[in-house]
Amino acid sequence: MLVTMDGSLVASLLAGLVGLYVLADYVWPSKHSLAHIPTVGGPSFPILSSLGAFRYLFHAPEVLEEGYVKHKDGFFKHAEIGRMRWNVVVCSPEHIDELRKAADDQLSFQEATNESLQVDYTLGPSVHLNPYHIPIVRSNLTRALGGLFPALRDEIDHSFKTAIPDAEDWTKVNVYGSVMDIVCRTSNRLFVGLPLCRNEDYCALNKKFTIDVFTGARIINLFPNFLKPIAGRLFTNVPKSIRRGEKHLAPIIEERFKHEQGDEWEGKPNDMLQWLIDAAEGEERSIRALVLRMLTVNIAAIHTSSISFTQALLMLSADPGYLPALREEVEAIVREEGWTKGAMNKMRRVDSFLKETQRFLGLGAKSMARKALQDFYFSDGTYIPAGTIISAPSHSLHHDGHFYDNPGVFNPFRFARMRDDDGEGTRHQMVATSTDYVPFGHGRHACPGRFFAANELKAMLAHFVVTYDVKSERASDAPIGRWFGASLVPDRSAEVLVRKRQN
Repeated sequence: MLVTMDGSLVASLLAGLVGLYVLADYVWPSKHSLAHIPTVGGPSFPILSSLGAFRYLFHAPEVLEEGYVKHKDGFFKHAEIGRMRWNVVVCSPEHIDELRKAADDQLSFQEATNESLQVDYTLGPSVHLNPYHIPIVRSNLTRALGGLFPALRDEIDHSFKTAIPDAEDWTKVNVYGSVMDIVCRTSNRLFVGLPLCRNEDYCALNKKFTIDVFTGARIINLFPNFLKPIAGRLFTNVPKSIRRGEKHLAPIIEERFKHEQGDEWEGKPNDMLQWLIDAAEGEERSIRALVLRMLTVNIAAIHTSSISFTQALLMLSADPGYLPALREEVEAIVREEGWTKGAMNKMRRVDSFLKETQRFLGLGAKSMARKALQDFYFSDGTYIPAGTIISAPSHSLHHDGHFYDNPGVFNPFRFARMRDDDGEGTRHQMVATSTDYVPFGHGRHACPGRFFAANELKAMLAHFVVTYDVKSERASDAPIGRWFGASLVPDRSAEVLVRKRQN
């Protein structure tokens, strides 16, 4: 006889399984015990720790700041929904430096990223196991920036005209949507070139895929490990996105395949797609795999840069008084250098404005995530068991008065003045990292695309300030976004008033 279970019974059984899993995880912690590390955000007792996990989900900056203030010279842990393990946070510069130096087979950046983004489900095992695109971003893209900058500049000019009207009268502009359009097109000018970078469906695919991956990862991470394969099937749709991407990229890839890998030919493309084709081996040299890899590269390029520039534009609209100083610098340097990568390197105020935005707001409350692949001991004897996720509290570090004067105040030219005072041209620039400035991470695993992102963002901001006037109807203390766990999610409905520059 067949027995049919209704939805409520199935839900109850699943809830019971999750509860038993959580209880077992805490009652028999084995070597995974972190009882020696203090807890913040809620109780440490089994099951009750879920209260702290729910608090962290909606108030992560406050939880992390509480731990940072109490344990500034050491470590603390907090609960996080779905992970079934405590997350450890390291506070002192000395220990952060040890985190940076740890060998990859001890504390792994890649495995922490794979867990955070649930790469096996959101992108696929091939991206998890063979991230060959990362050294290409770090080397090929960075080296090519100078020669490709004219194309980058041309696309910025063209995409701004399309996304943001230069009307004489004030016009409301949705910031996040417009910025995503500009970033997607500009990035893809260097990734696939014309005319595909301006194709509306191709850009819509990359923007949607980017949002879907991060949204899917957040949802999947709410589930315990044994339910994640089910959640992955329910909340991701990678095959459909790949098929859509193949419609655009397959003809281009097939045409390029007609040339032997590595062969030089007249007019050979110098873009991300070609670099991937040249480096791909085995199964990665299929159209499907290359399409997925292009979608993956777009995720990193679109997500972080769109949020960063959205935040910068909202901060600028809140106080348009910053415009004259920015315009003065941009116009003076462009007169001497033209619109070149060299000119971007000299724009200290523009660089500082973007860096201060990252310090003040940033992409999240934590950075430098690592997963312990084996038991690890810090120099003071602090024990980190295998399987633990450990990271640095970036938001708290960036708002620490020991490192920054008046850290609660947005000071757009803070780093430009620091560069002048120190007499150093590079130490305080946007792409520089340190134990107290970690939005890009720090050390050998710092964001490989930060040089591309910084040049793109500076070129965008420089273009904007000499082309438009901007102001905001929002209250000056209106929130820029909302927190979901440690991620600062931009307000996608935020609008600013923009018009063609009047003076």
